[in-house]
This record gives sequence, C-alpha cells and structure tokens, in this order.
Amino acid sequence: MASTETTVARTPTLSMLTLTALVVGSMVGAGVFSLPGRFASETGVAGALIVWGIAGSGTLMLALVFQNLAMRKPELDAGVYAYAKAGFGEYLGFFSAFGYWASACVGNVTYWVLMTSTAGAVFPGLGSGDTPLAVAVSSAGVWVFYLLVRRGVREAAAINRAVTVAKLVPIVVFVLLALFVLDPQVFVDNWSGSGGLGTLPEQVRATMLVTVFVFLGVEGASVYSRHARRRKDVGRATVLGFLVVLSIFASVTIVSYGVLPAAEIAALRQPTMAGILEEATGEWGAVFISVGLLVAVLGAYLAWTLMAAEVLYVAAADHDMPRFLGRANTAGVPGPALLMSTLLAQVVLLLTMFSEDAFTFALNLTSALVLVPLLLAAAYALKLAVTRETYTERPQGHAREYAVSALATLYVTFLLSAAGVDLLLLSFIVYACSTLLFVMVRREQGRRVFAPRELVIFGISLLGAAAGVAGLVMGWIDL
Repeated sequence: MASTETTVARTPTLSMLTLTALVVGSMVGAGVFSLPGRFASETGVAGALIVWGIAGSGTLMLALVFQNLAMRKPELDAGVYAYAKAGFGEYLGFFSAFGYWASACVGNVTYWVLMTSTAGAVFPGLGSGDTPLAVAVSSAGVWVFYLLVRRGVREAAAINRAVTVAKLVPIVVFVLLALFVLDPQVFVDNWSGSGGLGTLPEQVRATMLVTVFVFLGVEGASVYSRHARRRKDVGRATVLGFLVVLSIFASVTIVSYGVLPAAEIAALRQPTMAGILEEATGEWGAVFISVGLLVAVLGAYLAWTLMAAEVLYVAAADHDMPRFLGRANTAGVPGPALLMSTLLAQVVLLLTMFSEDAFTFALNLTSALVLVPLLLAAAYALKLAVTRETYTERPQGHAREYAVSALATLYVTFLLSAAGVDLLLLSFIVYACSTLLFVMVRREQGRRVFAPRELVIFGISLLGAAAGVAGLVMGWIDL
C-alpha cells in the first residue's frame, strides 16, 4: 500500500447534483422509516407540525451558515473541521475533527444492525442484529464497502447518487399511497395525539429530541468542498439537499396520521412505515418498505464512510492528525483514514454482541458528538459577522448573515441541551481520551503540547470526563 500512497491526491470534481446527493444520502438513512412511530409515541398532528416548523427553521439556518461559509471562506476544506480550527484554534479544531469522525463511525454501525435486524424477520439466525451470525454478515459488508470506496471518490459518489435516487422511490410511493387511503376522520382524531402525552408544549419538547439525529448530514457537501467543481455549488447543494430532506421527513410523518390511530402507529414494530403501508395495501407493502430500508441504509452508510475518511485525511494534511492519515492513493481516496474508520466500525460491531440496548444509546451519543462540531461551525460564522472579517471588501448580506448565524448557534445549543447532561458528559469522555492522539501529533512535530488557552480547554474536558466516569461508576448515568 505504501508505494501507492501519496500526500498529494488527485482531486476529482463533483457536480452540484452529486454534492446534493451526498447531503440527501447522508441524511436519509434508516431514521425516516421509523419516524411515524417515534412521532406518534410523543405527539399528534398539531405537535408534529410545530416540531417540523421549529426543526426545519433551525436546520435551515444551519444550512445557510454552511452556504455562507463556503462563499466567505472558500480556502477552507472539509467544512466542519476546518471552520472550527479557523475560528477557535487547533485544539478545538482537533476536537471537531475527531468528534465528527467518531460519530460517523459509531453511527455507521447502527446501519448494519438495522439491516440485519430487518432481515431477521426472514432469517431468524440474524435475530435483532446482534447475534454472531448478524455480526459476521455485517463485518463482511463493512469490508466490502471498504474495498468499494478505495476504488475512488468519484466512483463511490456516483454510486451514492444512484442509491440515493433508488431509496427515495419507496418513500415517495409510501407518501402517495398513504394520501390515497388517508381517512380524514382518523387524521382529525389524531390532531392531539393519543392520551397521556401531556400538554402541547410538553409534546413538542419531547418530540424535538427525535429531530436531533434525523438532520445530521446537512453539512455533507461542505465536508467534500475540496472536490467541488465550483465553490458556489457547495452552498447550493447544502440548501437544496436540506429542502428535499425536510419535505420527505415532514410528509412521511404527517400523512401517517391519516392511516391509523396514533396509539396503533406507536405500537407498530420498527420500521413503522412498513406496518402502516401493510395496513393500507396488504403484506406486499411491508416487504416493499423493508427493501427500501435496506437500500436507504446502504446509501447512508456509503455517504458517511466517505465523509468520515475525508475529515481524518484533511485534518492530517493540516498537521492536526498523525502524518500517515494524510496519504491518499492515486484514485484520490485517503486509504489510511478509510482503513482506520473501517477498523473502528469493526470493533464497535464486535461489541454489539455484548450489549443489550447499545444502539439506542449509540444513536444518541452520535448526535451529541457531532453537535459539538456543528456548534463550533455556527459560532465561527457568527464570529465572522461580529468581527466583520470578510465583510470589509464584501459588505453585502452582513445583517442577514449575522442573524442567520446567531439563530443557527442558538439552535444547535438547544439541541445539545435536548440531548441531555448525561450524553454531554459521555461525549467529554470521548473527547478527553482523543487528546492522547493530539499529544502524539504535537510530539511528532516537536512542538509544545499545549498552549496556555489549550491547557484551559484540556482542563475543562478532563473535568467533564471525570464527571462522566463518576456518573457511570455511581449509576447516575444509565447506558
């Protein structure tokens, strides 16, 4: 491998359509197939409309932030990581890169569990996706995708584009069929949800937690900014991809309320879209959605595998990760970074055999880890607006971009608070441990390990990690 790796990669050019597919592909995974049940268990039609309004508006602000940064800072590649470093220094930039990478790898494992769990309805040996056979099948898939992505970024992105189109078909069919059989009376009866859900504000707050994970991936185009054919395509793809995904998520959720009572939707086996379509069309509907789920998960896994390796590669190229991660092969693929990502996914897969409810926890931890990089990116955009950096020569849009970045920062802060103190403390453990890698990098470069400000940040992360460990030991934090 060493002979084919170089530090200067051939950079393919990705069109706006392909960049948009990366955004949609990374956001539309297995979660959309479970949205009806997750919403119905927390709220009714009224609450769902309010939640999508808040979540959609907040995420739109975040999408506009990435569009703004792509134009104002065109020299920065790999989006989330690069913005954190430029705005707040190397150490927080390292945290952003590592957290984004780790969240992608952990999240990828859940895709394989969902696929084997879905197939477990036909092949009992796969169980709930955590049996030895399921882990063996998932492991084989992980390494097949590793070999696929190594063929080239352009080829993998093209496959992702095709898979993205393929997985949207069953979702669109579901929405159309649900509209066709929609019962207005059932829809009206579901307006306030099933009994015992609390007041409307309580329903909205509880349901907002569901949206923490579903919009992850909106930054997908910015992560691959160095491969964009035109810089302005990055921002356009981000906003376009978000609007497509928002319309999909909201439609799937709302039309479901017109097919079955909310209590029955909440009681359906996951993926709940399959049960709803089975009620509307018969058994073939469940099979159709299950196949769509498998395709969606494969597409999302491919998109996140691409992004995880890319973040490590660019961080290493900027001397914020070990040098060996900054090598890419002649096809433009960061081979060592891709291998490291695959190995982490493999390790977590093996751990699933010893876990009971590990994947609900993993999804939540994935959200907490990735929200920190998103917060730093939004805060960087706000910092640019406050200091007027880049606005001296191009003052247009300052007031609008100031408001957008402020709202995006507030929204991501809210999502972090919605994730809860437990997950925030657990993410501190991950970040504190990652500092060992940061120390290795600094020693590799013969530099002082911590600057004074970085030492303060390290101290805060250690305190958070210590609280997290104490919570686990004393039982304050329940996995």
